[in-house]
Amino acid sequence: MDAIVLALGASLSWGFADFFGPLQGRKLGALRTLVYVQLGGLMGIAVIVAVRWIGPQSSVALLAIPAAISGTLGLFAYYRGIAVGAISIVAPIAGVSAVVPVIVGIASGESPSAWQLAGMACALMGVFLAAREPRSSGDSRIAAGVGLAILAAIGFGGYFPFMHAAGNADFWWASLIFRIASTSVIMLAVVVTRPNIVVPGRVLPWLALIGFGDMFGNLLFAAASTSGLVSVTSVLASLYPIVTVVLARIVLSERVARSQEAGIGLTLAGVVLISAG
Repeated sequence: MDAIVLALGASLSWGFADFFGPLQGRKLGALRTLVYVQLGGLMGIAVIVAVRWIGPQSSVALLAIPAAISGTLGLFAYYRGIAVGAISIVAPIAGVSAVVPVIVGIASGESPSAWQLAGMACALMGVFLAAREPRSSGDSRIAAGVGLAILAAIGFGGYFPFMHAAGNADFWWASLIFRIASTSVIMLAVVVTRPNIVVPGRVLPWLALIGFGDMFGNLLFAAASTSGLVSVTSVLASLYPIVTVVLARIVLSERVARSQEAGIGLTLAGVVLISAG
């Protein structure tokens, strides 16, 4: 039960961070926003670990590094996807990352239930419908941001198995190592591309708060990993698109075509079914 509560807490924290963060990304640019989001999260977890004053318990926590590389690339794709597309479409497609830990669980000997298999089918069909944007001429095209959303799903999917193993070993240090690595990835991108990363001082606390929310989601997921299976905690944590889509409807009044709404519903239902399995 503790693992379920923690994983759901992670999805709630990520849901808010993954709504408000990309909104800032639309104004400031994905990379510039992520610089301060990552730094805010890093400062938060660094303070927590320093206050605990307990050294790392296992070198397995270093698996947070590949988790960070995969997750950060996924997060950048997610921010870029929302910069060019609707949050209501990009977020559910990115949430299909839940399929990856289920596949990993199968490979390690776990057997998916009928509900999980049905959920994967629903999610894939939902992505197909949500991705197709009807046009007045009667034909359709791929909706903006879908390709980036799929890349985000792959990146997020790669995050879960590695972070689950790292968190199971030492979730406090795994969370710190993850944030150090993810911040390093973003700063390396800044060094290579040399964008203007100056932002108005008034938005810095807001970006830091978003970063803390993202970090807190990582910490909760890592903590859930100590007592839950990867195929359960990862999928429950992947429910964050429900929060993000609801916020998009309430705050932005986002509307999409009926067929895409059906696809969004199927995708979210698929994630829920996979979780229920």
